[in-house]
Amino acid sequence: MPVNLPEVTQEALLPIKGIKLGIASAGIKTVGRPDLVLIEIEKGSSCSSVYTKNAFCAAPVTVAKQHQQHTTPQYCLINSGNANAGTGEQGLQVAQNCCQLVADLMGNQANTVLPFSTGVIGQQLSLEKIEHALPAAIQSLECNNWFDAAHAIMTTDTLAKAVSKQIEIDGVTVTITGMAKGSGMIRPDMATMLSYIATDAAVEQSVLDEILKNTVEQSFNRITVDGDTSTNDACVLMASAYAANELITDINSVAGQALVQSIDEISQQLAHAIVRDGEGATKFVAITVEQGMDTSECRQLAYTVAHSPLVKTALFASDPNWGRILAAVGRSGLENFDLSQVSIYLDELCIVSGGEPAQDYTEQQGQQVMDQDEITIRVTLGRGHASDIIWTCDFSYDYVKINAEYRT
Repeated sequence: MPVNLPEVTQEALLPIKGIKLGIASAGIKTVGRPDLVLIEIEKGSSCSSVYTKNAFCAAPVTVAKQHQQHTTPQYCLINSGNANAGTGEQGLQVAQNCCQLVADLMGNQANTVLPFSTGVIGQQLSLEKIEHALPAAIQSLECNNWFDAAHAIMTTDTLAKAVSKQIEIDGVTVTITGMAKGSGMIRPDMATMLSYIATDAAVEQSVLDEILKNTVEQSFNRITVDGDTSTNDACVLMASAYAANELITDINSVAGQALVQSIDEISQQLAHAIVRDGEGATKFVAITVEQGMDTSECRQLAYTVAHSPLVKTALFASDPNWGRILAAVGRSGLENFDLSQVSIYLDELCIVSGGEPAQDYTEQQGQQVMDQDEITIRVTLGRGHASDIIWTCDFSYDYVKINAEYRT
């Protein structure tokens, strides 16, 4: 079960004027299950996106990047159940043809469509199934379809992930709604498995690009479930301008910073939801590294701890075997690392002080912390003023079972 992740309700998700979502069942993996989403972005909106850094990126990622270089997107076509990754030239052609299908039905150009896929890698995506289901997705286009869309993009997720927020900018109410999917193959290195965030704020394109770049660094690029970067990761930020606020042209303005803060909050909630729903997860873990020389080395150490199978399995067992954490810290590869300056904490409990076992530490104290379903591992390096944080989860029996049986 997800770690303290509540179920999303229809009522909690606010529509974004100018952004419509349609849902259909194409039977890509399971007959009758909603698995196709079309997002229509009204003309006059701005749209920004970032994609996986995996060299074996999926066909839709390649096509989406190409299309966005030439025009402002007006549609996002998303399918679950098949990643269309590792599918060669045929996969590229299918992704392009999917865009053409949307364009033909909507009376537009194919390069205004961004395709996205998630699911099994290495299997060809059926164009015929997409073609058959697409009219139903178009027919159902509505501004208030976030709830159903969040469910349709799920794969191994156990719960849908979506959130809304309203703020005031220049005396005008601005709405932000976002959804994401992801549960395994999570070490995004750009965004997340798939995430779509929309606002009705009026935002200049260059500012929207900067907001997205910054927000993924502080949210989706700070999570890991298993250390695997997906072939299909993508994050899209859309702004429809329907709120009629004064156009935000400066990210550092009062209005710009208000929007940045809110989109950061939305993104971080979605990122946390992915970790809380990590495949087989039973614990939600924050790993903070402080007093580093720069954020890069803090992040490097944090990910070393987060990706250690021994640390992750100890977390699952609620075993206060802090030597595993110490070992991961020691092999993190930091240059000129002085272990005598290092201290390690479980929540506020000091387990290592000055590179040595804390004198007041007891196994019973450690057990109390490890029994919790939410834990912070904090490492202080004593060599600077930088800090960073990432979020992860444990490895359980179910993680192995889910991934061993993924294609069956």
